[in-house]
Amino acid sequence: MSGGPVSGGPVSGVPVPAERRGRPRSAAVDRAVIETVLRLLEDGVTVAELSMERIAREAGVGKATVYRRWAGKEALMLDVLRSLDDSAPELAGGPARDDLVALLEFLRRRGLAKRSSAVLRTAVAQVRAHPRLWQEYHDTVVAARRRAFHEVLRRGMAAGEIRADLDVDLLTDLFVSPMLSRAILHDWQELPEGLAEQIVDAVLEGVRASPADGPGDSPGSSGPAVPGRKS
Repeated sequence: MSGGPVSGGPVSGVPVPAERRGRPRSAAVDRAVIETVLRLLEDGVTVAELSMERIAREAGVGKATVYRRWAGKEALMLDVLRSLDDSAPELAGGPARDDLVALLEFLRRRGLAKRSSAVLRTAVAQVRAHPRLWQEYHDTVVAARRRAFHEVLRRGMAAGEIRADLDVDLLTDLFVSPMLSRAILHDWQELPEGLAEQIVDAVLEGVRASPADGPGDSPGSSGPAVPGRKS
């Protein structure tokens, strides 16, 4: 993520929920509602204290207008979080290393944005305090990011770039965990440029297929990982 919205600034790239039949939606209304929620969170209002009625009133729109766009507060809060997130990077589809670097660089920039944006930190903390809402965010946004890693890893296995006897879910953790550890668990550590490349190259050195291995016959097997390099 390349810097998230700053306090009090307009939200760009606000996701538009699925269209319903009828009149075209107003993007301005969508932005007004989401910006209102962000402002309330920044002012110290908790998710539990928010109601669709209060959000509508603060945004200067009717309650029915809000409900036409979001079925309830949880759906609205998911779009609030998405509004603070850049779109996932476009992947070149070439060597697996390049796409893995792009995906990790996205996480690095998002980590930097979370450190510098008080509103992003507040919104994430508020959502994490509500397990069902956090699970929904994880099942949609976070799961989509992991699927992107899985697809790149399977492609790398099929191309003979990565050993095919390893589980893609485990491999994803090997690539992602060092970045998340610095960004979240050890947030005093720097997230310098080039970190994504360092992580990818270090992990690839250990999981790269040897010439004798050849392309994987069954990339992305969901079975247990087999330790050690093939002989």
